[in-house]
Amino acid sequence: MSARDWIEKDFYRELGVSSNATDADIKKAYRKLARELHPDANPGNAQAEARFKAVSEAYGVLSDAEKRKQYDEARRLFGSGLRTPGFGTNFDFGDVFGGGGGAQTAGGTGGLGGLGDMLGNLFGRRSANASATGRPRRGADVETEIRIDFLEAVKGATVPLRLSSPSTCDTCHGSGARPGTSPRTCDTCGGVGLVSRSQGAFAFSEPCRDCRGTGRIVDHPCPECAGEGVSTKSRTLTVRIPPGVDDDQRIRLAEQGEPGQSGGHAGDLYVRVHVTPHAVFGRAGNDLTIRVPVTFSELALGTTLDVPTLDGKVSLRVPPGTASGRVLRVRGKGIARRDGQVGDLLVTLQVAVPANMDGQAKAALETYAQATSTLDPRPELTKLLAQRREP
Repeated sequence: MSARDWIEKDFYRELGVSSNATDADIKKAYRKLARELHPDANPGNAQAEARFKAVSEAYGVLSDAEKRKQYDEARRLFGSGLRTPGFGTNFDFGDVFGGGGGAQTAGGTGGLGGLGDMLGNLFGRRSANASATGRPRRGADVETEIRIDFLEAVKGATVPLRLSSPSTCDTCHGSGARPGTSPRTCDTCGGVGLVSRSQGAFAFSEPCRDCRGTGRIVDHPCPECAGEGVSTKSRTLTVRIPPGVDDDQRIRLAEQGEPGQSGGHAGDLYVRVHVTPHAVFGRAGNDLTIRVPVTFSELALGTTLDVPTLDGKVSLRVPPGTASGRVLRVRGKGIARRDGQVGDLLVTLQVAVPANMDGQAKAALETYAQATSTLDPRPELTKLLAQRREP
């Protein structure tokens, strides 16, 4: 892709966010669009697949703080169409600022070479004084999501992950040319990717229109990738979920992202884990939580309860006079993490009030109420109300 093509794309509009969107806004917009446009959700829909690629490309730039900064700066300097005030012509700035044709300093390099380096790295394209062979570039990082149940998150699991993502074309091995053929050097630009022309005292360069700034011509495109060297493929990975993983935690799989270019390393794959809540257990860090209903008499008189754990049960002694809502701790029965830390089981006792009672139970409760009629369970509130009634 040429610098012109790259800059004229509006990645913010592609994701449906403003140019001052936060990282969280960008990530949220991408994840929503990726779910809607994913090839697995739109089989045979070429338009959705093209949008999925465009959205992924936009996220690859805007999710990287350095790339986003460079992209914003380039758009601010050159705007859409790459037209620079004062010259009235479209030109490629990689040469002007990289030292290929602008004013030279005493040292022989362009006066704005630092900006040229920035833009050259950003666009991944050679300037006029670069070699014909591009520098290796690392592939973009990719993020996907999986959902596992609560016990899998606590104990760890191995789950298959099916991905549809850009990968190096297996047919042409990334060259873009039909098997048995090879790309040839562009005759127009000599493999540089730029063509130069003069206007008055200035020399300008712009991407070669014949090779689109790549320096190569593919006469016989690969039928698999249409000459791009990259195709969207489905693959299945085995992901090991470590014990104790948290909801919304990301797991990094090194070099499982998009393929690199010119021999560069592939990007990383980040798997965001979503955990389905458990019907009985909850979680607070490494501690396992559970709420156990009890009767009033069990709290008042004391009892022994059997409480479930992740791998069995424990007997828990409830002392007489225990208040509803008290939390009892069972050491070492929580969540064991990969680093060896083990949490506790936190048991919250909660009085269960019966919705209906038979005559015998109701009579017994009324007798108890009469026997404890002098007991005030709300002394502080009673005192405060008495003060409010005083003149």
